[in-house]
Amino acid sequence: MSQIWINNGTFITMDDSKPQFQGHMVVQDDLIVYLGEKEPEGLEENVQKLDGSGLVFMPGLINTHGHAAMSLLRGYSDDQNLQVWLEQKMWPMEGRYVDQDTRAGSALAIVEMLRSGTTAFVDMYDRMDQVAEMVEQAGIRGVLTRGVIGLCPPDVQEAKLAEAIAFARDWNGKASGRITTMISPHAPYTCPPAYIERFVQAAHDYNLPLHTHMSETLAEVEQNVRDYGSRPVEHLDKLGFFSRPSLVAHAVHLNDAEIELLAAKGVAVSHNPVSNLKLASGVARVPDLLRAGVTVSLGTDSAASNNNLDLFEEIRFSALLHKGVSGDPTAIPALEALKLATVNGAKSIWQEDRLGMLRVGMKADFIALDSEQPHFYPKTDLVSHLVYSASGRDVKHVWIDGRQVVKNGECTLLDEEKIKSEAQASFERLLHA
Repeated sequence: MSQIWINNGTFITMDDSKPQFQGHMVVQDDLIVYLGEKEPEGLEENVQKLDGSGLVFMPGLINTHGHAAMSLLRGYSDDQNLQVWLEQKMWPMEGRYVDQDTRAGSALAIVEMLRSGTTAFVDMYDRMDQVAEMVEQAGIRGVLTRGVIGLCPPDVQEAKLAEAIAFARDWNGKASGRITTMISPHAPYTCPPAYIERFVQAAHDYNLPLHTHMSETLAEVEQNVRDYGSRPVEHLDKLGFFSRPSLVAHAVHLNDAEIELLAAKGVAVSHNPVSNLKLASGVARVPDLLRAGVTVSLGTDSAASNNNLDLFEEIRFSALLHKGVSGDPTAIPALEALKLATVNGAKSIWQEDRLGMLRVGMKADFIALDSEQPHFYPKTDLVSHLVYSASGRDVKHVWIDGRQVVKNGECTLLDEEKIKSEAQASFERLLHA
């Protein structure tokens, strides 16, 4: 048994019953066992003590949509609309990937996420065994899925589906429970209806959630109407997609009826504000979704369309963007924005019973930010500072499952210099392949 005693820290818990306090937290093995203003009693003699002075502790951030291996393509193609960017730039380069490229890109992304305070992430890609092995090594928490594009001959479709099922079955619960899996047809516009139905059936067969891109661009919605006679939400509903626990990425172009349907079906939405802005995909109706009772969380999407994986930036953008487009400064208050990346993130990946807040009995996934910096002064509203002033560069320490995976801004389980070198080598090979 191991214990960590953090004393004299400032804690933002995201727990409404005790939202903020100055005091102490005790972690035993992988769980939080004490939170309070008074010093804890009955600790082990060999307890590890950490002085929390000048640090702000909060739950680790949860990134609910991304493609980690695409970090290799950061800056390769900017300032394009989604379809041009995908079809002319991303897909040709990704078609050259080999296992080492996926591994190198995923490692680079994981380092970036850990160092900026993300403790759990959703990842949709292929060669997912490479991603899973990096998750296991890095100590991060991953919700992983083999994303499948179905625009291919039947035998290739069959092979991809089999691979997606095998990955989901074999890796679910691995890495001491830090890895969970999903089933993911890439999008309604890249997978024929009958093919999507087979993914839905697989999700039922193996008791797994579903994840997909949906209604990211207006062109996508219009194409869905032309091809199938209905908008993507209704289309997926008819195919039984929402009969399973579901997380959809983007959901930018929705009407009122679609929002009501998503709420009724309990579908979670990953809001990716920076990627959607950069690709000019539009602005999701997040305040309306939240009012309707839809669980909305935050994702970065890939570093190729963002171009970073700093979830604090998504928090800030989500708070500012919806004020600007609505003319309502109360549209997404600071605390609500912070919840999108913590409490709502945990709900979106069906782990709200153990992640997303600091509370006794919850998993010890938490981060510490250095608050002794000019942009944290004066000491007024700390939640406001975290949302409007802070960035991932302020993160000093990170723990996952009670294990310190970032110490003084550096990953403890990964060779960062080697990872950067291998990522550069992979990109250069892809560029000249």
